[in-house]
Amino acid sequence: MDNPNLLSPSVLAFVGDAVYGLYVRRRLAEVNRPSGELHRLSVGLVKASAQAEAFAVIESELSEKELSVFKRGRNFHTSTTPKSATNREYHIATGLEALFGFLYLSGETDRADSLFDKIWNESGVDGE
Repeated sequence: MDNPNLLSPSVLAFVGDAVYGLYVRRRLAEVNRPSGELHRLSVGLVKASAQAEAFAVIESELSEKELSVFKRGRNFHTSTTPKSATNREYHIATGLEALFGFLYLSGETDRADSLFDKIWNESGVDGE
């Protein structure tokens, strides 16, 4: 991607949704559990309320630029909110997805890896 800064927050969140979901699934692949349980865990970790909690884990680690990207995503106005999340949680989740989309499209995968590692370590999911 030539310049992810020029993409709308909705496009960044669209890409970031897939990127974040892939991070979760990649980590869950390391957990030795039945596929149905892996799916349940995945859904629990990518839902808006969980992503809002994930943002709280990394917020203090973000650079000024990363926080700016997050805020662009968070402040993007959407016409729908899922039933399972508050409006606030949904907007924070959209900001988190925009951040991960931006990092991925910018080629900053090491940074995305680092942030997700911190989130994962707080998730409480392990191999037992």
